[in-house]
Order: sequence, then structure tokens, then C-alpha cells
Amino acid sequence: MTQEFMCGNCTGSICARGCSQHADKLNTYDWMADLPDNATACEMVEVQFKPPRKGYFLNSNHLPLVKGDVVAVEASPGHDVGTVTMTGRLVPLQLKKANLKPGTPLRKIYRKARQNDIDKYNEAKKREHGTMIESRQIALAMGLKMKIGDVEYQGDGNKAIFYYIADDRVDFRQLIKVLADRFHVRIEMKQIGARQEAGRIGGIGPCGRELCCATWMTNFVSVSTAAARFQDLSLNPQKLAGQCAKLKCCMNYEVDQYMESLKKLPSREITLHTQDSEYFFFKADILAHKITYSTDKKALVGEQTITARRAFEVMQMNRNGQKPESLMENGSEPEPQSNDLLDQDITRFDSKNSKRKKKKSGKKHNRGGDGGNAASAS
Repeated sequence: MTQEFMCGNCTGSICARGCSQHADKLNTYDWMADLPDNATACEMVEVQFKPPRKGYFLNSNHLPLVKGDVVAVEASPGHDVGTVTMTGRLVPLQLKKANLKPGTPLRKIYRKARQNDIDKYNEAKKREHGTMIESRQIALAMGLKMKIGDVEYQGDGNKAIFYYIADDRVDFRQLIKVLADRFHVRIEMKQIGARQEAGRIGGIGPCGRELCCATWMTNFVSVSTAAARFQDLSLNPQKLAGQCAKLKCCMNYEVDQYMESLKKLPSREITLHTQDSEYFFFKADILAHKITYSTDKKALVGEQTITARRAFEVMQMNRNGQKPESLMENGSEPEPQSNDLLDQDITRFDSKNSKRKKKKSGKKHNRGGDGGNAASAS
């Protein structure tokens, strides 16, 4: 039975089948789930295992599957247990997103999971944390420069995937033999990066929301410091790095918009001339198209904040050999500037530098005082 939820404007409805019936990472809303023939429109089904691992399987037995069903699927060797996350017409789009070429052979869905399958699955999941801790100790004892970040058991408990991080290439052939003898399962080693590890662990970002890599991101695009420069962000590694110690992925979200806005701003190298002074570029509010100029190249002196349109007007007047009386437009007044220290961006480096300056100045005063006492004594 389809349960309908009215939208905020009461002009439409969404289907509860498309929503997640359980809290899972990388959940995808199936907006076509309420169509009558959607489930039978495509034999391919998306199945999620331990997040963020997903797989695509053929429903060759034509089982009546809906989102949230627990199924037993074909694996090598044995079978695996996962949860159906999507059926119908949107699955081919997900296959394209996962970079799977058309004609790639897919494994089959055996059946809906029985109680015996679920019991084996739960028993295998209970062993994952202990296996991870013990495998870390084994790798450390063997002197391997690698970190095992996570362990995932197959649904039938006959196979385990060890996810590891390593800076250099690691020869883990002997490690596989030791792990197989210790845990009596088939071992598969899979190397992941720092971003993938953060996605598997999860966490809360500085924005107050759950990490993007743990909720919806599947493809990780390289992030460079050029994105920070375009957005006028402070090149402070403590602020630009995420929990994975890499540059934050969200720096790429708005960089295109900033680059488009920068095209509408004047060059920073151009100096504006008025009848009484000359003004140098100091800073810019890129999205608001406002620029702050200073009469000093190195410090904020006699600041004037004007719009980009006004800056282009003054530049054109200077090219024509004219100088306006003021940088501001006629009849406009400069915006009041806040002198509150809480509005200033004070970093840890600033506080350390200020302490060092105080210590140095204190030493100089002491030396001057000692010299004065010596002169008076003589």
C-alpha cells in the first residue's frame, strides 16, 4: 500500500517506497518507486552491504522485491546478505554512475533472506571489530607499514575483506597466510585512501552536518589550493583540511560560482586615482561585488568600500585623464565599519605570534633597564 506525503505547497505528493526504511549511508531516493510497473521494468537491482559498498545483481527469479528487503545474493565463494536499496528504472542510471560498462556480467539474487541467513549474517558482523583489532596487531608485529582501517565479513562468514591504508606499496602475501590460518576464512585485501576511510568511519564536519563522504559522495574529485585562492579563503592548513587530513571536498562546491563572479570584478593590480589621493586594492567581497580600497599598499588606511560598477567608472575616468573628487558615488556615504574584536578572524598562529612579540619586547625592556642601572652605579 502506497503512503502519500503532501509537499509543502500541497501541489503534489511523494511515495514512501522511495524513502529509506532504515538509516543507511549513501541512501538514494527512488522518485519513481510509486509507478505501478516500476519493479518489473528492469531485472537489475541495487543491493547495499556494509556501507559504502554496493553491488548490482540480476533478479532472474523475478522475486517481488521492494526497497528495504533483505536478500541473499551470489558471491565468490558462497553467498552474501545485503539490503535492497533500489529497483526499477533508476538502476541503469546508477550503473552508469558507478562506471559499469553495458554488458558487464552481473551476479544473481538467490532469494529473500531466511532466518538462518540472517543469523549467520549477524554472527559474522559481531566478529568484525575484534578481527580488525587483532589483524592490526599482526601487521604491526610483522613490521608492515600499513593500517587496517576496517574489516567486512561476507554474509555466510566464509570470506572477509580487509580495508587498509598505506603510503607505499606493501607486500602482504605472508600476512594473508597468517590471517587465513588465524581466522579460518578466505582473505581479500583492498587498499583505500584517506577520504574513503573517513567515509567508512563517519563523523560530523565543521558545518555541523554529517560528512559528505559518509552520506552521499561516491566519487572523490581532487581538491587543490587554487579553489581556496579563488574563494579568498585563508591558506591555513588547520582550516582547509578535513577529518581525513586532506583538503575539504566542499571547497569544490562553490568554486565555479566564485570564478564566474571574479570575472565581473576589476583587476587587483589597478590603482584608482582621485583628486586628493590614490587607492590600492585591499580586499573584495566576491559574491557581493564589493571592493575595499586603501590609501596604503600594506595596511588598511583610509578604507573605502565601493561596488565593482563604481570601480569600473573610476577606472574609465582615470583613462580619460579625469580624477573624481571622491571614490564614493555622489550622495553616498561609506558603510560603517565594525571595530569589534570578535568580528576579526584570530587564528592560533596569530595568538602564538603575539605572545612571542610580547616576550621579545619584554626582554628588550629588561636589557635597557639593566644598562641604566649600571650607568647610574658607575
